[in-house]
Amino acid sequence: MAIELIRFHHPQKGTVIAVRNGDTIYDVTGQFASISAWLRSSEGRVAEAISELESLIENPATSYNVSELNNSPENDKMHWLAPVDSQEVWASGVTYERSRDARQEESIDGGDVYARVYSAERPELFMKAAGWRVIGHLGEVGIRHDATWNVPEPELAIVLNPALEVVGFTIGNDMSSRDIEGENPLYLPQAKIYTASCGLGSGLVLQPSDTWPETTIRLKIIRNDETAFEGSIETARIHRSLNELVEYLGRAYHFPDGAVLLTGTGLVPGDDFTLAAGDIVEIAIDGFGKLTNTVKVV
Repeated sequence: MAIELIRFHHPQKGTVIAVRNGDTIYDVTGQFASISAWLRSSEGRVAEAISELESLIENPATSYNVSELNNSPENDKMHWLAPVDSQEVWASGVTYERSRDARQEESIDGGDVYARVYSAERPELFMKAAGWRVIGHLGEVGIRHDATWNVPEPELAIVLNPALEVVGFTIGNDMSSRDIEGENPLYLPQAKIYTASCGLGSGLVLQPSDTWPETTIRLKIIRNDETAFEGSIETARIHRSLNELVEYLGRAYHFPDGAVLLTGTGLVPGDDFTLAAGDIVEIAIDGFGKLTNTVKVV
């Protein structure tokens, strides 16, 4: 089982950097004060850097049970934080056929731009969130108060060090206001970038790779204790290669503390569904855990 690099809040210690192995969490803040510090240390030596983390948990100074973190994000309680700090989170668009079809359906002008980007050499990439804005496991993600059609977008996320080497993966929720983007593709930043619009976690699963992990992404939306939507998609259906997306992300742009790249969604609720305050969004990716968030209006 791959280890995970995580962040969490401790009422007495503040932000803690830790390694998760199964149900046990090992404090490694003394060796790495931030996610950025570890990502920088892994440049050109990813496998070795992961092995060093594994050796730290053999004689830990402090350890916790993972259940101790499963609290709402309040200062007087231990709770999960998003597993990023100064990283930028970027996103890929129209990487699944279903996403292309959905964007065309929602677009007022027929969505020819989405059909063209799906088959174009250059992928669609856009900034999603600064690391400090990202919501962690069990936190609250947002829907815009001025939008009428809001959905979660469950995605596999690539974790990259400053050399753009893949160190692992995590789970992403690329919240989206479909009516705003559908009105005009130039409104995409407003549809995608707003308060609490990005969720990540619960940890960075350290698993170097140059190909997509063969896994299943699952989405469940719970409203009033009942399932309002449920679906799944295989990562094998991603239209772009992993290396292709990473290579374009790094063209003419540098990430001094590493980055996270969301890889697009193939799970799109129907046009008769929109999120509401109080909904619970559960995203699970086989082998990479679960990200759970409650919805609020922002």
